[in-house]
Amino acid sequence: MDYLQTVDWSRAQFAMTAVYHWFFVPLTLGLSVLAAIMETMYYRTGDVFWRRTTRFWMRLFGINFAIGVATGLILEFEFGTNWSNYSHFVGDIFGAPLAIEGIMAFFLESTFIAVMFFGWDKVSRGAHLAATWLTAVGANLSALWILVANAWMQYPVGCRFNLQTVRNEMTSFWEVALSPVAVNKFFHTVASSFVLAALFVVGVSAWYLLRRREERMARGSIAIASFFGAVFAVVTAVTGDRSGAVVARVQPMKLAAMEALYDGEAGASLTVVGLLRRDRADDDGPFRFRIGIPKLLSWMSFRDAESYVPGIRDLVAGNAERGILSAEEMMARGRKAVVELGRYRAAREAGDRAAMAAVERKFDPAAPEGEEFLREYFAYFGYGYLESPVQTVPNVPLLFYSFRVMVGAGVFFIVLLAAVWWLNRRGTLASARWLLRLCVWMIPVAYLASQAGWAVAEAGRQPWAIQNLMPVGVAASKIPSASVSTTFFLFLALFTVLLAVEISILLRQIRLGPDGAEIPEPEKL
Repeated sequence: MDYLQTVDWSRAQFAMTAVYHWFFVPLTLGLSVLAAIMETMYYRTGDVFWRRTTRFWMRLFGINFAIGVATGLILEFEFGTNWSNYSHFVGDIFGAPLAIEGIMAFFLESTFIAVMFFGWDKVSRGAHLAATWLTAVGANLSALWILVANAWMQYPVGCRFNLQTVRNEMTSFWEVALSPVAVNKFFHTVASSFVLAALFVVGVSAWYLLRRREERMARGSIAIASFFGAVFAVVTAVTGDRSGAVVARVQPMKLAAMEALYDGEAGASLTVVGLLRRDRADDDGPFRFRIGIPKLLSWMSFRDAESYVPGIRDLVAGNAERGILSAEEMMARGRKAVVELGRYRAAREAGDRAAMAAVERKFDPAAPEGEEFLREYFAYFGYGYLESPVQTVPNVPLLFYSFRVMVGAGVFFIVLLAAVWWLNRRGTLASARWLLRLCVWMIPVAYLASQAGWAVAEAGRQPWAIQNLMPVGVAASKIPSASVSTTFFLFLALFTVLLAVEISILLRQIRLGPDGAEIPEPEKL
């Protein structure tokens, strides 16, 4: 019982740390690129206005970056402290992209960030511009390798199980780095982060326009950020569509939960808006009301409007007609793989080399019996540790509503940023004060949409730490639950203080303005 409590507390602690960390990451990724674009304008024109504007946004970037590093470091340490079984099982694979991130990307970013902040009058304009761009590249390369590691947890490829060490070991680095999940996750996550940063710049600039202060800087910043954001909002939509098609193929349960699709359908419709029943009745269906687009889910999932999209019941109970195994069957097959692993351990302890060799052949992909065993049984290894088929179903309401928050906000951002860019170009944005107020309020909405996206990605693969290979119930360290619960509340207090401090410092710097001159407290909008 204590171990189950340890698992729950470890999950809660990691989720809490990740949520706080993700408050800082998107702004870092996008604002670094926007600052680099603005400095490029300064380099090309020589206009000191762009230097002044760049330095202001760099200052806000620096505040966010400094506080975000602390939460990121704690996340990495948690893999060793709270998830040691996971780290042992896949450390050879999961550790590689994280090591590259630290050695290459983070050091690139942290090396040139000093030049970016303190080298304005110490190096040439070209050298400083290069340092700014390298800082932005380093920040986004860090995201690349972290997302590669995360994508492997969603879709484990390029690896082989080593029976002697009881670990998964990498067989193809490029298969891990360039898997369809990794590629789509990187472009979708980074593009959405660029949108968040663009909305942050537009919102802060709108705040200045509402007070008729720093109007040239505000208009110039909006001109760049709104165009930049609108372009990447479209990229986010395109990559999101592609990610949905990939999820349909490699994580069908996640897709079914996102749509609250309990019974599979050919020509399935996509739910635009809907309200789920609190206690779902089978006869009435899962929705109190629902508006959907006919056949769109089938087309988005498999690029065929008549294709069959499996539902939650298909994936739990099985569907022989569609070739879908039941969760019970996969659990039985997984247990056979677990039993063989236990036989090998017992034979090794007894020194029975003949029994060891028999098991080794089953785990050898080059042997005929090994190829069949790995495909038919070890592929479901993680299911062998589940206690009930119901465990394979993630939190449906959380995924359903989070997905609609993410997508709905994303569509709205495209329209908003395009409208802001157009009105600013025509010189009429300052008179549309209702729109400026809306832009200010879009800053928290952007963060909400970003967090909703991560909820879909991470809660959607539950109960898996590694899809099909390791459930979270086996991945956690065997440590007292009291230790994890204590550090949970310590980190919660620490991160809350850090977030409050960051917001306070950001607001103060915004009120001070580019030159550090005090701006009066904001009037009621």
